[in-house]
Amino acid sequence: MYKKKKQLLEAKGWKVGTVDEFLGLNDEEIAYIELKLALSKKIRELRLEKNLTQVETAKLLGSSQSRVAKMESGDPSVSIDLQIRSLLALGASMEELAQVISP
Repeated sequence: MYKKKKQLLEAKGWKVGTVDEFLGLNDEEIAYIELKLALSKKIRELRLEKNLTQVETAKLLGSSQSRVAKMESGDPSVSIDLQIRSLLALGASMEELAQVISP
């Protein structure tokens, strides 16, 4: 956030901070969320590299378009297991998975 905007918000009584401060997350929870978001981003990246629609990707995965949308948006109902299986189905190599997972 821009410093000037932050100052204006604080002057009007708003509290400004990070998501983990707001939610009171510990380091493990932050790492878990960041991992899920990194996997989500990679799913979308691979889908777009292959010029697939969400519907085509869903057929490839044996799932639905709405589930693919949830995977790409980091929806909490999507397990890391499903994200990794989806990445493998989209052709991700072990090296690519390692790059996504490593900080």
